[in-house]
Amino acid sequence: MDCKIKIIPRLLHFKQPAGTSRGTYSTRKVWYLHFTSSEFPGRVGIGECAPLPALSCDDLPDYEDILGAACREVEKQNGRLDVGALCKYPSILFGLETAIRHYHTGDWALWNTAFSRGETGIPINGLIWMGDFNKMLAQIETKMNVGFRCIKLKIGAINFEEELALLRHIRAHFSSNEIELRVDANGAFAPADAMEKLKRLSELDLHSIEQPIRAGQWEEMARLTSESPLPIALDEELIGCNTLVEKRKLLSAIRPQYIILKPSLHGGISGGNEWIAEAERQRIGWWITSALESNIGLNAIAQWCATFDNPLPQGLGTGLLFTDNVEMPLEIRKDCLWFDR
Repeated sequence: MDCKIKIIPRLLHFKQPAGTSRGTYSTRKVWYLHFTSSEFPGRVGIGECAPLPALSCDDLPDYEDILGAACREVEKQNGRLDVGALCKYPSILFGLETAIRHYHTGDWALWNTAFSRGETGIPINGLIWMGDFNKMLAQIETKMNVGFRCIKLKIGAINFEEELALLRHIRAHFSSNEIELRVDANGAFAPADAMEKLKRLSELDLHSIEQPIRAGQWEEMARLTSESPLPIALDEELIGCNTLVEKRKLLSAIRPQYIILKPSLHGGISGGNEWIAEAERQRIGWWITSALESNIGLNAIAQWCATFDNPLPQGLGTGLLFTDNVEMPLEIRKDCLWFDR
């Protein structure tokens, strides 16, 4: 079919600065793709391309040129997508995959699931942003009061003893049966003292830790995953592993307890499906996370996530990050994300 893809850049503004291990974001640039065809005049399929600065493997100086060329190629191929040719550009692949799917379904319910029919919500974790002790404590108490049963803390930004104190504070009030605790170190630990820190964290009955040491140290990471008393989840480690051969090699070498999949970073929908199939083959757990997308991307990730029967709380955003977000029928009820028909 003939098709046209319009690229619309957009600068989003955070309601409050978002502190991460790579600095603090106050704005976020994304590119929306509008897919149209004379086959259904008036119908538009919308996708979101949102590479993360200094993290995505496709965060490149000529990103807009690569995106433009990818869109022109899809037009030339009459709406067909060459997944293999785009696997090095996961955020572009994700935007195109979801724009085309949205066009063909003609509905924000991208797959037919209990979630998309509004019958069930997806359990999610409550994310605690990096900040000083008091700011993080206030966030934790707010999340617990709302009804979150799984809380994820970004650690590695303040003093480790203060971070332990925050975790102890939660455990003093809630057992692991009441609140599941996950931590994300974003590679902040040095290999030399990582095991000692993992042992101290494990005393607090945590669910898991994401990326204790920085990515690319496979031998050290494999040692940690084999000896750690605390389950380890890989996140940044997966970035840039774009073929099935590379994915298989990484998982076999490191043998993590979990992997965490972000379509914008880890191969779009098709690459995410490959990661999940390979992880399950190697008996490695997984869950899905958004990566500071607007509601367009968040909805697509949630719709895809709902196609799996994964009981773990997922790391899906809440749609409340930006002052100028796009309206979408998503809402949080207690600790679940719902698609409100």
